Amino acid sequence: MSGRYDRPLTPEKIAAVKDEGIDFSDIPELDEGFWERAELVEPDLTDQITMRVKRSVLAYFKAPGKGYQTRMNRVLESYVRHRTGESADTGKGAGG
Repeated sequence: MSGRYDRPLTPEKIAAVKDEGIDFSDIPELDEGFWERAELVEPDLTDQITMRVKRSVLAYFKAPGKGYQTRMNRVLESYVRHRTGESADTGKGAGG
């Protein structure tokens, strides 16, 4: 990819953007209808645990680099959804 999107915006760069420099023309207004249909979505909290896993399993998840714990969690979430037929993040069944 080339052009003006090569580098991610930092919080400092975002804060420096003036409202006048933002094109809002394609953003719909948030009218009363929007707020009537809005749903509160609770964050999916995690718990810190200690877990023993085989070295080969840990090496597999660490091999692609940063984010191995997230990858392991996604595999476990997928397992829960498969076993329960429910979303692991709904607070229902074994995933809650």
